[in-house]
Amino acid sequence: MIVSSQNIDQVIAILKREMRGLPDPSVTLVGKKWKDPFLVLISCILSLRTKDETTLPASERLFRLAHTPQAMLKLEAPDIEKAIYPVGFYRTKTRVILGICRDILEKFNGRVPNDIDTLLTMKGVGRKTANLVLTEGFGLPGICVDTHVHRISNRLGYVRTKTPYDTEMMLRKKLPPGHWIDYNALLVTWGQNICKPISPLCSRCGIRAFCPRKGVGKSR
Repeated sequence: MIVSSQNIDQVIAILKREMRGLPDPSVTLVGKKWKDPFLVLISCILSLRTKDETTLPASERLFRLAHTPQAMLKLEAPDIEKAIYPVGFYRTKTRVILGICRDILEKFNGRVPNDIDTLLTMKGVGRKTANLVLTEGFGLPGICVDTHVHRISNRLGYVRTKTPYDTEMMLRKKLPPGHWIDYNALLVTWGQNICKPISPLCSRCGIRAFCPRKGVGKSR
């Protein structure tokens, strides 16, 4: 059996039940705690190539120093670097954050844009980040595809794609709109805890009856 349009509602319902007690991804937690698109955007930047256990504390340290574009631009770059270290590429991310803050103030009247095309005009903002800002920052429909979403969607047989971009486009055609906002957080959490890239915990998987385990070699 594979996950299909006929059973995707059932699969997602099982995932939601199975994930009770598991930690949300760091950006989801930022969205729930602050409900601020700007802070979600900044935490997304910090999260790139960085584990959640590093991203969330770094976000909290930075937000204690500044939580608006205006306040962020008053900080010196070394202060931001110190606050966000040891996130990956922390010096580069500091420059990106300051550039985003300038764009928000100079181009967008001090507000984070709430459409994907405009978000993508900001340097350092890719489709993953833009979609997360829409879903976690604004509560608007979007499909964020990271490595977990791409891998698991293909592993389940729900899509057959080679790149995250292709996966996003296919999901936009196939995934019911009511699941768009939750899909990323569900699969990221599942991918971090159960459906791991190498040797997934198939014996503990609540949706194993639906999964053809495409591309899986060794499992536990």
